[in-house]
Amino acid sequence: MKTHLYPIILECMEEGGYYAECPILQGCHVEGETYAEALENLEDAIQVIIESYKELGKPLPAIPEIEGHLIVAGSIPVRTEE
Repeated sequence: MKTHLYPIILECMEEGGYYAECPILQGCHVEGETYAEALENLEDAIQVIIESYKELGKPLPAIPEIEGHLIVAGSIPVRTEE
C-alpha cells in the first residue's frame, strides 16, 4: 500500500461546520460538522474517486510539487483563551 499527499482546502462555513475539497480531483468536495469529520469525509471521497479512476483506466491527475516539495496551503483552527 502506498501513501500519497493530496492538496486540500478546508474552511469554516458561516452557517457552521466545515467545507473541504481536493482541488486537483474534479468534484471532490465534502462537508462535516467538525474539522475532523470534514477531513475524514474528504479522505473517503478521495479514495472513492481514486478507485473510480482506476476502474475506468484513467490516469490520476499529477500532484503539484515545486522543487520536490508538495504545495500545501490552508489554515487550521486553534482555540485560544481571550
